[in-house]
Amino acid sequence: MKTQLYSFWRSSAAFRVRIALNLKGLHYEVIPVHLIKSGGEQASLDYVNKNPNRLVPLYTDGTHTIHQSLAIIEYLEEIQQNPPLLPQSAIDRAWVRAIAMDIAMDIHPLNNLRVLRYLIKTVGASAEAKDAWNEHWINLGLGALEQRLSADCRVGRFAFGDRPGLIDICLVPQIFNALSAQMDMTAYPTLMSIFHECMTLPAFIDASWENQIDAEGSNPLAPPQE
Repeated sequence: MKTQLYSFWRSSAAFRVRIALNLKGLHYEVIPVHLIKSGGEQASLDYVNKNPNRLVPLYTDGTHTIHQSLAIIEYLEEIQQNPPLLPQSAIDRAWVRAIAMDIAMDIHPLNNLRVLRYLIKTVGASAEAKDAWNEHWINLGLGALEQRLSADCRVGRFAFGDRPGLIDICLVPQIFNALSAQMDMTAYPTLMSIFHECMTLPAFIDASWENQIDAEGSNPLAPPQE
């Protein structure tokens, strides 16, 4: 059976796995799961039976099914070591994993779609309050990342040296979210330099929002219309 990835075009977590699969050169089929339409297809009985968390991504190769983006990426790293997404030394691997977790566990969950929808529909937050919440947590997280990466000698063209890896895989989707929210990114020159370097690579381009089979809306990287 072909490897399948249950994905939503704007899901940051699914975006990460698409990048990793592309970097590894692994073929996969995207199975779209629309997180908004009809109340969210992730809540359908068929999908809940596959993933009770009601989230994407979900990876399956016909024998194994894995949820959680970082777990999927670590699995891909173990079954196909080249090109590596993690450094060789234990301390460098720990450093890379920690920064990837800063993004995937500290920044992203607070501006996840279901959190923002809950703020509006259940808590009763205004659209302005929701946007302020979103920008606050993204800026707080990106500020810490900028401080850390701008001062570390391990940073090269990419977040670790001159080859894309796990940090870049997590960073790019988060920057997409910030750009989509029209946030001012001038305070993050190191992050944006890494981002632009990543977006020259087919693995990142092919995984990006506008290149998904279920893509809707505009590309946050496109110049504004006159």
